[in-house]
Amino acid sequence: MDQEHMAGLPGSGDGAVRRRFLAIATGAATVAGLGAVSGCAGGDGSAGMQGGDRHGGSGTPSGKPSPTAPHGFDVKAENARPGNADWPVTKAGPDRAVEGFADEVSVLPGESFGLYVSTTAPRFTVSAYRMGWYGGARARLVWRSEALPGVRQPEHTVDSGTRMVRTRWARSTTVETKDWPEGSYLLRLDAQGGEGQRFVPVTVRSASTAGRTVVVNAVATWQAYNKWGGYSSYDGPSGGYASRSLAVTFDRPYDYDDGAGLFLVYEAPLIALAERLGIPLAYATTTDVAREKRLLEGATAVLSLGHDEYWSPEQRAHITAARDAGTNLAVLGANCCFRRIRLEASDLGPDRTVVCYKSSYDQDPAIKRGHPATVDFRSPPGADPESSLLGVIYDGYPVDAPYVVTNPGHWLFEGTGAKAGDRFEHLVGVEYDKVNTGFPTPRPIEILAHSPVVCDGRPSHQDTAYYTTTGGAGVFATGTMRWVEALDATGDGRSGRNHGLDARSGALTTRVTENLLRVFAAGPAGRTHPAQDNVKAVYGGS
Repeated sequence: MDQEHMAGLPGSGDGAVRRRFLAIATGAATVAGLGAVSGCAGGDGSAGMQGGDRHGGSGTPSGKPSPTAPHGFDVKAENARPGNADWPVTKAGPDRAVEGFADEVSVLPGESFGLYVSTTAPRFTVSAYRMGWYGGARARLVWRSEALPGVRQPEHTVDSGTRMVRTRWARSTTVETKDWPEGSYLLRLDAQGGEGQRFVPVTVRSASTAGRTVVVNAVATWQAYNKWGGYSSYDGPSGGYASRSLAVTFDRPYDYDDGAGLFLVYEAPLIALAERLGIPLAYATTTDVAREKRLLEGATAVLSLGHDEYWSPEQRAHITAARDAGTNLAVLGANCCFRRIRLEASDLGPDRTVVCYKSSYDQDPAIKRGHPATVDFRSPPGADPESSLLGVIYDGYPVDAPYVVTNPGHWLFEGTGAKAGDRFEHLVGVEYDKVNTGFPTPRPIEILAHSPVVCDGRPSHQDTAYYTTTGGAGVFATGTMRWVEALDATGDGRSGRNHGLDARSGALTTRVTENLLRVFAAGPAGRTHPAQDNVKAVYGGS
C-alpha cells in the first residue's frame, strides 16, 4: 500500500498519507477528497444491467446446480435460523468508555478464550454475534453473558526499539464456545447505562476445510492498520512514517469507532453473500493458514477478501501449495500479498505479534538469525513478486475510476447483461492491480475488465483477471479494493462508503461473485472453465 520499494518507483511512504488512505478506503472521506492525497505509486517494471437477480438464482453458470455440503457444518441450516438485526454498534460512546480484545485470534468450536476489557462503567455485558446472512439480518446472537464487573485497565506502554504498543491487562472473563458454530464472530461489549459499545472480532475456525470454500479473515492486515495506543505499521503519534511501529500486537483493542478492525467494510458483505448462497464454507484466519501446513488440504477454494495486504512466507507457501493441488483461489480485493511479515509470540501466546520492518529491514535483528527480510514481496532481498501467485500485481493508489468491461462473454459475466465497454462508476479504487508481464505472470490468463486510470498524473490500467493451472485450479483477481464493499451498494446513500457506488455496481459485483463462488465450490475450475489467454489482444504485447 505505501510507496517505498515499489519496483523502482519513488515514494515517500509517509504515514499521514496512509492514514488518509484508510479514511478514504473505509468511507471516512468522500470521493471529492481524493485530490488531496499524494504519493501515487506503482509497479510498472518495464451499460446497463440486464437479467440476473442479485439476491437469488439457484444454479451455476450454464445451469449447473449448486453443490451441497459434503459433511460437517451446514451453512444453509445455520442461516435458516432467525437472525438478530440489532447487532450493530449504535453508540460508540466516549473514548475508552468500553473496549477490549481476545487472547486468541481464532479458536476451534468448543474451545475457550480470554477476554480483556477496559471500561469506565461499573459493569458490562458481552454478546456474541455470528456474522452471516440470516435472511438479511446479517448476524445471529449465539451467546450473551451476565453483567460482569467493569474496571479501567492500566495504561499501555511502548517498546523503545520497535515502538510496539503493549497492554498488560488483567483477564476480565473466560468465554466458552460450546455449541458455537464455525464462522466469523463479533463480540459486542455493552457498558452499563448505555455509556458505550465496541466490538471484539473472533473467528471460530474449521478443523478441516476438505470439500469446502475457505473464508480467510485477513487479521494481520487489520492489525497493521490498527493505531490503538497511537502507533500502527504506518505512523506514530506525530503522524510521521519514521515513527511507525516495526511490530504490532493483537494484545490490544482496535481503534476504529466500532472496534471491528477492517472486517465490516472488507469482509462482512462477502460472507453474507456466500452464506446466502449456501455453498459449503470453512473459516480460518491468515494466522491459521500460516501455522497449519495441512489446513487447506482438499479445500475447493480459498477466498482472500477485500484488504489482505500482509502475508507471512508460510501463508503464501501454503496457499501456493493448495493452488498447485487444484484448490481455486479468489482474490476479492487489491494490493493482496504485498507485505512480507513474520509472526512472533506476544505476552499472551504464539503468533500474536506481526513484525514488518519494511524499508528499515536492515534494523531487524532476526535477519542475522536467518529469517527472511520483512519487506515487500517484490523487493530484495529474496524478491518474489505477488503476481506469480495472483496473476495481477499491485500498481498504485489513490485512484477513483470507472470499471470498464472488456470481455463480456466470459462465464463470470453470465447473467449480468454487461456489454463490451460498459462502465461502472467509482468501482475502481482506492487501490488497484493490473496484469503486467514484466513481472512473473502465470499463463494462460484472461483479462475480463481493463479500466483506464490516472494515478497522481501517471496513466495506467486496472485489470480483472482469471488464469488456470495445469493442476486444474482457477485463480480470479478483481484488481480493485472496492469489490467487496460494492456488494452492498444500492445507490440510496446508505451504503457504498461515500464512494458514489450505485445499484448497477452492486448488481454487477454481486452476480459475478455468485457465478465465481458457485463454480469454484464445484471443484477445480480450470478443468471445467479453462482460461483463454487474451493479454496480447488487450495490451498489444506478448
